[in-house]
Amino acid sequence: MYIILIYDIMADEEGARVSRNIFKICKKYLTHIQKSVFEGNLTQLNYLKLKTELNNYIRQDKDSLIVFKSRSERWLEKEFLGIVDDKTSNFF
Repeated sequence: MYIILIYDIMADEEGARVSRNIFKICKKYLTHIQKSVFEGNLTQLNYLKLKTELNNYIRQDKDSLIVFKSRSERWLEKEFLGIVDDKTSNFF
């Protein structure tokens, strides 16, 4: 499945640590696009692993994480405004 993951971590005393850990976990499974935005193709098993690891750090009462899922990247239309920095493009 193709996913876009976006997170928002509250900037408090523990926020920097939580944000670093969330970033590292997402980077293991997905491509970093912008600040707290990642995208990529995952198997169902890897998606479950990602969710499990993220749940160890996301604070349910302070932080937010959104996952958009699609069967394939080809079902989404991607449009850029401003600088085009398509890190997931296979064409160079």
